[in-house]
Amino acid sequence: MSNRESVMVIGAGQAAAQLAISLRQGGLTAPLTVIGEEPYLPYQRPPLSKKFLSEPRTPDTLLLRPEAFWRDHDVAFHLGTPVGIVDPARHSLTLTDGREFAYRWLAFATGTSARALRVPGISLPGVFSVRTIDDVLRLRPALDAASHIVIVGAGYIGLEVAAAAGSEGRHVTVLEAEERVLKRVTGARVSTFFDRIHRDRGVDIRLGAPLAAIEGERAVTAVRTAANERLPADLVLIAVGARANDDLAAAAGLACQDGIVVDATARTAHPDIYAVGDCTRFPSRRYSRALRLECVQNAIDQAKVAAASILQTPAVYDPVPWFWSDQYDLKLQIAGLNDGHERSAVIGDPQSARFSVEYQCDGRLIAVDAINDARAHMMARRRIAEQTAALAGSRDAVA
Repeated sequence: MSNRESVMVIGAGQAAAQLAISLRQGGLTAPLTVIGEEPYLPYQRPPLSKKFLSEPRTPDTLLLRPEAFWRDHDVAFHLGTPVGIVDPARHSLTLTDGREFAYRWLAFATGTSARALRVPGISLPGVFSVRTIDDVLRLRPALDAASHIVIVGAGYIGLEVAAAAGSEGRHVTVLEAEERVLKRVTGARVSTFFDRIHRDRGVDIRLGAPLAAIEGERAVTAVRTAANERLPADLVLIAVGARANDDLAAAAGLACQDGIVVDATARTAHPDIYAVGDCTRFPSRRYSRALRLECVQNAIDQAKVAAASILQTPAVYDPVPWFWSDQYDLKLQIAGLNDGHERSAVIGDPQSARFSVEYQCDGRLIAVDAINDARAHMMARRRIAEQTAALAGSRDAVA
């Protein structure tokens, strides 16, 4: 087995890359190995449903760092083979091909997988999801050959693909089980704005319309809704959210609750095991609950905190989350979390396609949605950091 003073990272995405970079920048000289299930070096995922889908590009354009960077920083990669077993008692892990490694410190950066739907026809050729480079490489030629596209889910990915496919002149129908688009991530006024934008560009949005079945014999030919409406489809994209890849951690005996449970320093209950990025659930004093975030900011910042912990200079992770989505010529930038807001206010004119919506709770700003207004977004992040920190402090005082 490998050196017992080594750091092993399971997963080769943005969080894993940042963890490796931060460890080397922090002075770690021990062997550092990243194990990835995909055959690619760490790459950017947000462009997958945006420019990588709509513009001809090669996978290397998504890489966070070129191969030479990792070689120069003495970071070893084992790609294309997943980890099958983690044994915390022995400080070891085993790949599915039988190779075994020992570690001193271990970090899970396993990310998420597309949430599956259990409906008839889900395994038919012509049904896709978008989580990886290979997903998009399969989807792109299928899109080129399709006329009628049905997208199940009106979240970020669903609407981003709808914008890309609709802009290419294809007939796009979006099925959303909820009563409005983007319900899980934004407020009603912003949902109404994006609903109108898509409809004005020819996208057929069906709200309160759960998918009941996908029809076809050798390939997709139609979908059927819960209301028994049948819609023609050459291609179906399932975009109903993501689940944390925490099965491996759970099998190793680590606590998991739709995400690997970690403390504010990114450490699990096992003192030598950490977890970072989309796969984690961490405590937030700022929002008075445990959070699982799926965003680049979380992957990068939590990885930095985990590196500090491994290097014996621990810091506390309690971020102001931020997210973004590109649809047509619109950029939606979200700062904070609007869950539980008591009131909201529109700043600017939605008709101009440049405005923001502020959300408040207990008289403090907790979130802002900004459309085509980068300045409002940046100012919001600063204001939310100050005001939610004060809110957390007042709660502590009461407790």
